[in-house]
Amino acid sequence: MNAAPHAPTDLTIRRLAVDLSQGFPRHWNGGDAFLTAFANALSMSFPVGEQFFMDAVKHGAKALPDTPENADLKSVVKGFIGQEATHRHLHSLYNAHLEKQGLVNHWGPRSEKRLEKGRQMLFEKSEKGYLHELAMTAAFEHFTSIFGDLTLERIDQPGDWFRGAEPSLQTLWRWHAAEESEHKCVAFDLYQRLGGNHAWRMRWFWYVTVQFSTDVIRQTVNNLWHDKTLFKPSTWWSAGRFLFGRHGMVWRVAKPVWAYTRKDFHPLQVGHPTQANDWLTGHAHQWTAVGSKV
Repeated sequence: MNAAPHAPTDLTIRRLAVDLSQGFPRHWNGGDAFLTAFANALSMSFPVGEQFFMDAVKHGAKALPDTPENADLKSVVKGFIGQEATHRHLHSLYNAHLEKQGLVNHWGPRSEKRLEKGRQMLFEKSEKGYLHELAMTAAFEHFTSIFGDLTLERIDQPGDWFRGAEPSLQTLWRWHAAEESEHKCVAFDLYQRLGGNHAWRMRWFWYVTVQFSTDVIRQTVNNLWHDKTLFKPSTWWSAGRFLFGRHGMVWRVAKPVWAYTRKDFHPLQVGHPTQANDWLTGHAHQWTAVGSKV
């Protein structure tokens, strides 16, 4: 296995030029009920999830010795927190409009209860509870970065999940995808630097895999139920094509998901090395840098 590429030493915090105050159509993703419901489900998980990721990385950074060799990682943590805070803010606005459309967010509250129980039973009682938080965060970040990479992989081609989306939401999702790919190694690097081991990394990875897969299915189905499109043949046709078609998600995620199980794995070994930066650079007119420090 070749050495992992160098991780970023700084992360830009960006303010996206997208206005969600006027809302958006019910089937904003190309008129496709399933693709819209799936993306909406993911959005519903973000505010709670990203707050947990920020807290985990913050706790881990505090435990990191204040040495010259850790200076770059401590610096990039600040950018990570700033980027995730921006994601949390925009998806909170997004989710507020989904609520107005009659959708009910079960995933967010369920995750909040689950995380609180985890803190009480394990994270706060363990001397190095921050390692468990970081292992969970690294696992979730692996999934979000895979989705991020795939979101940017086939833009305007078959297999582009947001090909027909409303322009503002198309920009929102691709910007979010690019930043998830950009900061995908931060929690992992912290975990490794603080002495996290492979066995616990894998335990939390399989836990996250089961929980994430179950939650996204449950929330997508719930969204379609409230949308009154759950039993339409077109919904199931779209779901089948999205999951198992020629460019289906199942085939596209299998290899990068399995890569995480290697003992010598590093997040930067997965995905296109310049894809996120290429999109951010090519769409610089759609965001404003607010600095790399928070």
